[in-house]
Amino acid sequence: MMKLTISKVTGRARLGVITSLGQNGEKSLEVPGCLLYTKTASPPHLTHDTLQTIEGVPPVTHLTLSSLAEHQEVLEEYKEGIGKFAGLRDAVLYCSVGDPVTPSPSGYNTNKTVSVWGSGGRIELTPQKFMSLQSALKVDWFQCLSDGEVMPSGCSRKRAKKSVDRSLGFLDECLQLLGKNNELKEKVVIGAIEGGDLLDERLRSARETAKRPVGGFLLDGFQGSAMTSETKLNLISSVTAELPEEKPRFMHGIGRPDEVIACIERGVDLFDSSFPYEVAERGCALTFNHQYQPDPETAGGHPNPDRTPGLNVLDEAELCDKEKNGEDQTEKEDKEIDQSQMTSYEICLKEKRFREDFRPLLPGCTCYCCRNHSRAYIHHLLTVKELLAGILLIIHNFHHYFSFFHSVRGALREDKLQVLKEVIQRQTS
Repeated sequence: MMKLTISKVTGRARLGVITSLGQNGEKSLEVPGCLLYTKTASPPHLTHDTLQTIEGVPPVTHLTLSSLAEHQEVLEEYKEGIGKFAGLRDAVLYCSVGDPVTPSPSGYNTNKTVSVWGSGGRIELTPQKFMSLQSALKVDWFQCLSDGEVMPSGCSRKRAKKSVDRSLGFLDECLQLLGKNNELKEKVVIGAIEGGDLLDERLRSARETAKRPVGGFLLDGFQGSAMTSETKLNLISSVTAELPEEKPRFMHGIGRPDEVIACIERGVDLFDSSFPYEVAERGCALTFNHQYQPDPETAGGHPNPDRTPGLNVLDEAELCDKEKNGEDQTEKEDKEIDQSQMTSYEICLKEKRFREDFRPLLPGCTCYCCRNHSRAYIHHLLTVKELLAGILLIIHNFHHYFSFFHSVRGALREDKLQVLKEVIQRQTS
């Protein structure tokens, strides 16, 4: 059974470690932290060998039930679980109901079923079917079935109350079934806290879920833009205040560095790592600075001297590119690229200004991509639609994102989270 030990609390931000993980109980996961995001139980674009080249890969792998539910019969016949089936070796496995990258359409959940969407279409899950799926998957932790629809235009009081009632009902049924299943008795159930944007329903969900024998909590339904940032953060603060200190708090679909730090400040422990994947999918590389030490050469927060947190090269790149000929034509061509989803924490390698830029994606980065390839090469791969582009970008983005969480923990340890927050905020637009 996993155990969370909190070593330091700064405000509401918690520094600690989850121990007794894995089959032998020898693995541990530091918090605040993130999980390794996968699609159909595989890290996007990566083989297991290329995954080994990335520093700081989290020991807990995040699977999504929506991508695996349609393979239940195959897994039941295989009998060894998704971990062995997918070659995930000794990873600790956590399964969420939905995929933070592709939220399910709303309007399909009922009092008896929750719908998930896989490549073959919609699958309706009753608590019985859900638990039989967990028996086939054999993961270590799983989010319990819940009614966590994110409404694009906000949530009515009636709908919010219904989401809480349904989710508590599903949780009770699943826990009852869990007690009757010897294979699942040792698994950790993560209870989902629902309630839309209504404080009283969120608090009711948190208090009632905390009464059940769950191993952790998922603050669900905060992804997307249905709520204002202020509403989200106020709700998160109120909810975490109701939760027991000794159990971890999860959140999905929140990945931007500024949003992650804001949630950590309000007591959230674990996040998914779908953000670096989404950045790679739009042909972009993470380049944000997460160095909270004034002098990287003397920084004490990073025990590995070869691991240099990202240096901010956005201004430098702009300065160099303005000196090149044909800038006006380049800008005209770049207008054709859809940058509506881009953040200020990344650069788009599809832009023509990178075609003769032979620097690494991020000077100072020690990932495989930055040590061996240039921006110009990635630009070329993207231009000719070569699959290698996605592989190299996800290697870099995962490496950089995992090192960001390393910096967050270092900053908390050294009472410099506010410094790191200010560094991140200066890069936010």
